[in-house]
Amino acid sequence: MKILFTCCLFLSFHAYSQKDSAEDYLRRGKEAIQNEQYIEAESLFRSAILEDPFHAEAYHERGKVRALLEMYYMAIGDFNSALEYDSTLAEAYNNRGIAKFYLGDDASSIPDYNKAIEMNPEYAEAFANRGYAWYNLEYYEEAFFDFSRSLALDPNDADILFNRGVTSAELGEYLSAIEDYNKSIQLDPTDAETYNFRGVAFYNVGNYEDAILDYGKAIAIDTSDATKYDNRALARTVVEDYQGAIEDYTVSLRLFPDDPDTYNFRGVAKYNLENYEGAIEDYSLAIELDPEEALFYDNRATAKFDLEDFQGAINDYTNSIQLFPSDPETYYYRALAKFELGNNYDGCLDLNAASEMGLEEATKAIKKNCK
Repeated sequence: MKILFTCCLFLSFHAYSQKDSAEDYLRRGKEAIQNEQYIEAESLFRSAILEDPFHAEAYHERGKVRALLEMYYMAIGDFNSALEYDSTLAEAYNNRGIAKFYLGDDASSIPDYNKAIEMNPEYAEAFANRGYAWYNLEYYEEAFFDFSRSLALDPNDADILFNRGVTSAELGEYLSAIEDYNKSIQLDPTDAETYNFRGVAFYNVGNYEDAILDYGKAIAIDTSDATKYDNRALARTVVEDYQGAIEDYTVSLRLFPDDPDTYNFRGVAKYNLENYEGAIEDYSLAIELDPEEALFYDNRATAKFDLEDFQGAINDYTNSIQLFPSDPETYYYRALAKFELGNNYDGCLDLNAASEMGLEEATKAIKKNCK
């Protein structure tokens, strides 16, 4: 430390500043975290470690702040050091698991959560974190168990209720998912994603009206997410509110204009309103964005057929067959377009191909048209 001199000609007075201890740095670092001064906190914890290189808590706290700064590899190094000097820190195992989770190493994070839970069987957060890892690894039953164990310890966590609901939905248990979403919304009625996911669950049990209501609530909270408009549009299509669907798809495309599926679905809604020209415009935009998707050509061909543009329909069905040659219905409908143009020979060839693929309608059509 610097020695401060205050002197005159005959007398010098030495004032020594008191050296901060590791505990002082630790305390100040925690205060900095509370004030969201993470870089300052990281520096203070570094000073604490310089004062006491075996201070497990200082390493642990620096690991936590480094994780907040997304310095995950360095955070893991700090958690390793913390556990080297104090192997009883259950929280350090949990936090090391979180850092691994954010690095995408879900499988490696699970043993850390296991150790944290072994040391503290009442550690609700560790159960929840292990549930996230199981979910990402697509072990949904294990994830459901861990979320349930976490909720048994802390039943009023809206986020865990939401995540257990999502897991139940992955298991096909949509009614259970809805129950969890209901509880989550009671605890936090301002979360758009919970309404959106409850809407998906309602949709999957055939309750389209409630799905539409939930998507509307989600959109009211978050107007910037194209997916929520897509979801409501799909439900509106099912209840034959095609104009409402078109409006939602249009907003979605303003938010995310490069999604070929949304153009395709809006085209379907326009087709159902017998706006065949509008449908063709949307199918064409979908094809422009994704020329390798056979379905888009099929849909455009159908609209062209209804406008009696039979050659245009044949061209689109041909493109579809080149991309996906194992769909018997495409051969069948191309045959119908060929018959409209009087090309019965080629039409019968298409019917034969469809019949050989097992399409019963094609077999019946052969008897009628290919004598």
